[in-house]
Amino acid sequence: MTPQLGKLLVILGLGLAALGAVVWLGGGSLLSWFGRLPGDIRVERPGFRLYAPLASMLLVSLLLSAVLWLIRRLSG
Repeated sequence: MTPQLGKLLVILGLGLAALGAVVWLGGGSLLSWFGRLPGDIRVERPGFRLYAPLASMLLVSLLLSAVLWLIRRLSG
């Protein structure tokens, strides 16, 4: 494993831990809209519950792609 890859993994891990801490320590109110976007499918009936967060996962995918693109762009 190269030192650059190790450094990148540590930075990503710390970022993920920081995000988890924000959500855990009360940042959940900041993310209350997440999972309730117009493209998310939610069906609730007696004895049956379906939840398909299509728009939310698309947003996560776009955000993650942008972050990884930026990391690649800045690293070399």
